[in-house]
Amino acid sequence: MDKTAKDNNLLYSNQALKTLIIPLVFEQLLALLVGLADTLMISSVGEAAVSGVSLVDTINVLIINIFTAFGTGGAVIAGHYLGKKNEDNARKAGWQILLFSLVSSFVVTAIFILFHNGLLQLIIGKVEADVMSNAKSYLVMTAISFVPLAIYNACAGLFRTMGDSKTTLYISLLMNVLNVIGNAVLIYGAGIGTLGAAISTTFSRTVAAVIIFIMLFDRKRVINFRGQVTWRFRPDMLKKILYIGLPNSLENSLFQLGKILTVSMISTMGTYAIAANAVCNTLASFNVLPGSAINSGIVAIVSVCIGAGETEQARYYTKKLMKLAEIGIIIMSVLIIVGSGWVIDFYHLSPEATQLARQVLIYHAILAILFWILSFSLPNTFRAAGDVVLPMGVAIGSMWVFRLGFAYLLGIYMGLGLMGVWIAMTIDWIFRSICFAVRFKGHRWERKMIGGRA
Repeated sequence: MDKTAKDNNLLYSNQALKTLIIPLVFEQLLALLVGLADTLMISSVGEAAVSGVSLVDTINVLIINIFTAFGTGGAVIAGHYLGKKNEDNARKAGWQILLFSLVSSFVVTAIFILFHNGLLQLIIGKVEADVMSNAKSYLVMTAISFVPLAIYNACAGLFRTMGDSKTTLYISLLMNVLNVIGNAVLIYGAGIGTLGAAISTTFSRTVAAVIIFIMLFDRKRVINFRGQVTWRFRPDMLKKILYIGLPNSLENSLFQLGKILTVSMISTMGTYAIAANAVCNTLASFNVLPGSAINSGIVAIVSVCIGAGETEQARYYTKKLMKLAEIGIIIMSVLIIVGSGWVIDFYHLSPEATQLARQVLIYHAILAILFWILSFSLPNTFRAAGDVVLPMGVAIGSMWVFRLGFAYLLGIYMGLGLMGVWIAMTIDWIFRSICFAVRFKGHRWERKMIGGRA
């Protein structure tokens, strides 16, 4: 904390916010650009490859969200301890979430490798044979990357809690450069298509996990693993971490499961609709990039404010960061609307898929300006304060009633197809936004902090 922050009795100065947020934005942008490059490279193999990878990525995102949720739980508890000036327990909490992430990711990897056939048939249903073939090869190889990815997410959350997002940016840069180079060599050079993309992803994630893990043994860091290494769980501390992580994980899991079921609906609409949806998902991520990046900052900053007992500062920083995210989303929405046709042409989709993708993207860009921030950024303040049950219930209920139910009603029953599915998604946003805005105006979420028990 610098002199300006102290003079204003604030925990974070504007410069401190910039130091944290700007690298997060660039890290998010980097990840999305590489994701875009991945899809473009894979698209050279054909629409079946794009469709197969997109279907598996929907499953992979489910797993990634689970590990991210547990990492968030660890980061929140570590942040509470830092706010209380209890650095020793912050370090202990950091190691406990790393240990839990390591063990749980091994279990998940084993399940996905052993039962990949059944999982794919259960989740994505019947698709064309070449789409399923690409999906199988991609799923098995990327499942191996779950362990290093879980390690990376747990460690990255700790760095952000310490206010150090530059380190994660540099490691992410290395990881993504390795991924692109690997894709180029294995897809274009070796000619092994989706399998090559999966191998490259797994290798780059492993390198990143090893580097960030080693860096957390530096004694100069407030949170470090020196003297913390043990294979024994601490039930008291793990309970606090899971109090945040489990509801968040359950929310993300059921939310993503609902999205997977939605993709199953889309898979019945034809390969062109699957391909258009895959492209829209990638480009829509750019649309909300500022919000996605700032969400990590909200968790890091608000958890420290709550730990320090500064609930008014938690409100102040939430509003400030949400305003910044909203400005960013407006800018990105304008760019998407103006340039969507030009960007989609790079995917070499069929004319039907191209037209459909552009319509969906423009609609998404407009609605994102109005409802995305309240729907997805504001809940991170609640999580950082330990208020996880009600936001979880709202998110899950809204997903299954509005996003999934209306997707069937509009997309299939009323025949609106892919556009109907995306309209249903934004109905979900509207409901969530109303509920979370009402929650934020009250004070119950402020008192949910693991009650001074952290």
